Order: sequence, then C-alpha cells, then structure tokens
Amino acid sequence: MKILIHGINYAPELTGVGKYTAEMAVLLASRGHEVRVVCAPPYYPDWRVGTGYASWRYQREMRDGVEIWRAPLWVPSHPGGLTRLLHLASFAASSLPLLAWQALWRPDAVMLVAPALMCAPGALMLARAARANTWLHIQDYEVDAAFGLGLLKSSRVAHVARWIESVLLRRFDVVSSITRQMSARAMTKGVAPSRVVCLPNWVDVSAIFPLSRPSDYRELLGIPPGQKVVLYSGNMGAKQGIETLADTAVALAARTDITFVFCGCGAAKESLIRRCAGLTNCLFLPLQPGERLNELLNLADIHVLPQRGDAADLVMPSKLTGMFASGRATVAMARRGTALYEAVSPRGVVVPPDSVKALTAAITVLAGDAERRAALGKAARAYAERTFSPESTIRTFEERLAMLSRAVGGRRIKAAAPAFGATPSGVVLRRRRKPAATEEAAPD
Repeated sequence: MKILIHGINYAPELTGVGKYTAEMAVLLASRGHEVRVVCAPPYYPDWRVGTGYASWRYQREMRDGVEIWRAPLWVPSHPGGLTRLLHLASFAASSLPLLAWQALWRPDAVMLVAPALMCAPGALMLARAARANTWLHIQDYEVDAAFGLGLLKSSRVAHVARWIESVLLRRFDVVSSITRQMSARAMTKGVAPSRVVCLPNWVDVSAIFPLSRPSDYRELLGIPPGQKVVLYSGNMGAKQGIETLADTAVALAARTDITFVFCGCGAAKESLIRRCAGLTNCLFLPLQPGERLNELLNLADIHVLPQRGDAADLVMPSKLTGMFASGRATVAMARRGTALYEAVSPRGVVVPPDSVKALTAAITVLAGDAERRAALGKAARAYAERTFSPESTIRTFEERLAMLSRAVGGRRIKAAAPAFGATPSGVVLRRRRKPAATEEAAPD
C-alpha cells in the first residue's frame, strides 16, 4: 500500500521522535509498502540545521528505500514558548505545497506524527483529496506539555488550544500513542475508544545488548575500572528535569568512586554545564554517532532517567527502550500510576520526580550493591526482549489499516514478502464513511 508519513522530525536525527519515525518508515518499506515522508531538515536536538541541509529550501532524497521530501522551516537559536510555536507554524505552512503535490501520488494512508499538531489541517486535506485513511500518532501531547510545563501560560489561550486540539483529533480515523495512559488521554479529548490504538516505541535488541567486556568509553574518558558510572544520554530539554541531575552530582561530589557522564545536546545543556562547573565528578560528551550507541549505553553502571512531575503521561522518554536493552540498572523519576512508573518499577528503581534527596539515595545504594545492579539489568533486558519488539508494533499498524479497509470493502493488492515473516496487509485503502467498531489495542 502507499503510505505517506508527515512529521517535522526524521533521520538523520539520532534521538527522540525523528529516530522512531525514520525506523517506522524503513520497516514499512522493508515489508513491501511504498512509503514517502514529508518532513523538515534535521535540526534536533541541537536546534541547528545539520550539515548538508538548509533551513530555507525544499529538498528531496532517497534514504533506506524511503522517498523523503523536506520542507523549509525556521529554527530558533533559543527555543521558548512563543518561538517554538513560530517554529512549528513555519513548518506547517512550508509543507503545504509538498502535501498538495503528494495528492497526485494518491496515498492509501496518511499518518501524521505529533508533534506538530499544527500540520493536522494539511494532512487531513491531503487525505480528503486522495480519499485516504488518516492516522494521527502522538509521541508528545504538545498542547498539554506546553501549558503544563509552563512554556505557555495564558489560561484563555490554553482553553482555545485544547478545543482546537480536540476538534482535530476527532477528525482522524485512528489516533495512537506510545503508552496505555497516553492512548487513554486521547479518549478524554473526545476521540471514540474504537479509534484509539496503543503503538509503543521499540528497540532493536540485536543492536543494543549487554557487553561482556568494559565499554570502550571507559578508556576514552579515562574512567578507572572500579569507578561507578552514572549515565544520562539523550536530549537535554525542559521536559527532562535535567537540573535535578546537576544537583545530585553536587550532593555526591565527595564520593570519589562515582562519576556522572552527561551525553547529548539540547536547550538546557548550557545551563547544566554551568550548574556542574567546578565539579570533578562530572564529564560531558556531545551526541554520539548511532553506531556507537551500544558502547555508550554499556558505559553505565547506573542509567538515570529524570522527568519533571508535571510531564507525567504527556510524554514517554524514548531513551528508556535502549537503557533497558543494554542490561544495566535504571533509576527513573516518576509518579506512581504513570506509564513510566509501571515500566520501570518492577525492573528498576523509581523515585519521586524533582526529588534530589531521593535520587541521591537511590544512586548511593545501587553504587554499593553490584548484585542488585546485575539483577535489575537482567530483568530490564528480558523485558526489552519480550516487549519492545518492532515487529509487534508494525504488525499492529498494518492490522488496523486492514480493518479500516475491510470496513469500506477495500481491495487486495500484491505486496512484497515481509521482512519479519508476517504477511503484510497489502490493502489499498479508501476513506471510510463511519468509525470501524474495533477494540482498543493493548500496549504490550
């Protein structure tokens, strides 16, 4: 089938939404589907357009069997509430000509990846013109996050924004998100339960796995063999609550056997560096190449995953899948009952959000207990192997599209053999007249 994916982030971005959108597109292409992507040039998490790309021109390329069309956008050097809105709006506007052009291709399904929800009107208009089914996949609830995290503050604007969000969500044939709780949130915004699907993120456990030797990064960074490494790797932004890690490093400055390694980029990185200035127990690395990710994740004795309490179930940290797959102990900050708490608590340590004291205590205990670190790492790895399967997620996507097609009497088409051994749906879709009576999928 012909599938168009529309979203602001895409490869070669190494973290966050772009990584998962690109992997999804490539997996679908490998299973015999014809996939096109309308996206922006890579800019995240540095908030700077990558080498070889331009923020001011349209570009077209082929990457891993996927045809990619890139639209210009404005990238603020200091992203904040208003500048982020202008940034998203610039892409929503500039991508409209590309969406109009794709109508001639007549996709069978149009998938919008949020953020950015501002692109929803364009995606819906394309689907109407092509008589395609529509799918909204929510990686972040950007409206709730913007107001919940204080990036935007006007209550009147919040009311209007949430009303517009609800109207747009209800116009999609399927709305999915990456956890059970985030999927259920769509129903509170007016989406019919029959249209809601849980589509979890995944990890390739053959690419991320426990090493039987010390990571090469220990020698590279000059970290002695007996030193315990507390690793944070990923985006350094407002949702992460990264400042709690700096305060924890200060609290453990006297522990000469513990080293904090911070790897990544983002809007909050400079603030983190300033907070850690003068500390001898902190090391900083820029974002590392994708092929080095397994070595990097195996540097950790303890992975740390901070998150602000007011971000609960608005976002789900994408880095968690790799942390679990590496087979190392994890300490996360989450409230009881949230998706992050439910994922980590049986196979890691969970402490309250924004609590430096609790995070410091958890790291101290784990640093002195090698057996518990090993047991938690083994449990996390087993969970990753059992739960974070890309095959399962892609099959859920294909099966739901097939259900939509059957609801309107779609016809079968010949498709190439699938990569994972499951038969692709091979269905040409046409826009349905009424919601299909289907059950909500389980998250894992």
